[in-house]
Amino acid sequence: MLSRTAENLFWMARYMERAEATARLLTMGQRMAILPGAHHRDEWRSVVRATGCDHMFPEGKQVTESDVVSYLMLDLDNASSIRSCLLKARSNAKSARTMLTQDMWEALNEGWRKLDSYDVAEARQQLPALIDWVKTRVMTFRGAADSGQLRNEGHDFLRTGAALERAQMTLRLLDVKYYVLLPETEVIGGNRDHYQWTSVLYALSGARAYHHVYGGTYTPWQITDFLILNTLFPRSVAFCYRQLAYRLNRLAGWHDARGACHDTIEEMVLALEELDSGEIFRRGLHETVQNGIRMTNRLGVEIAQTYHFG
Repeated sequence: MLSRTAENLFWMARYMERAEATARLLTMGQRMAILPGAHHRDEWRSVVRATGCDHMFPEGKQVTESDVVSYLMLDLDNASSIRSCLLKARSNAKSARTMLTQDMWEALNEGWRKLDSYDVAEARQQLPALIDWVKTRVMTFRGAADSGQLRNEGHDFLRTGAALERAQMTLRLLDVKYYVLLPETEVIGGNRDHYQWTSVLYALSGARAYHHVYGGTYTPWQITDFLILNTLFPRSVAFCYRQLAYRLNRLAGWHDARGACHDTIEEMVLALEELDSGEIFRRGLHETVQNGIRMTNRLGVEIAQTYHFG
């Protein structure tokens, strides 16, 4: 396979995953913004921080829902906005058209200019419906790939990109909880803290799965263990790392060669396997998450170098 085609598939999956993750973050922001005192805690800043875009909003200036909807949903100058991600995913799909099924292409192509017609006020008014539309588009695309695409190296590049992006978003969400919410020591363990932690679960569609594992007990350390260490939940860091290891090993087989990325992902999987339940909080949530973010960034660079992207 040409490296350009592989790169298109890799980034197409990343952009689709990022669009869905950003939509989920907007839902989380709405949930946390209705809590008492949300105005003083600047909850919407936590949403932009999760995307790595908080530098666009000066400290000391209140971040509003309008700001976030404008920047994270509609702004074409923001490479991580939902609108930008969907357009870039479609552009990558056009360049790799022969590797996609008809259903995959239709999922990307249907309504691709939908967000062009919205201004901020209209998008806020219809935000729940727009979020559902984005999630449906991405899940339709993912389902089409799972049910119809050949399990060749193209599929492996697609799944590699998706798993890498998903791991990064889960880590960023946990880092936001550490930075923005956890320091409120007077409410740790209280009703508001409980609601904030469960909001993270809902943002990752993990509430029902968490309940199956832990029952009705919701604690910060159990939620953290679930989102980082659980190997059965498809949005956990451990699951994503294992998926990355599996896909990269398959790609090594296709190309009969290994690169630095293969050693790095093995290191990442092993590091999580050595952690016991509750150990993340004992070692430090911030340190664990920051290391995970550094490693996933490094892995992305090494994948690009190994397969000659760009």
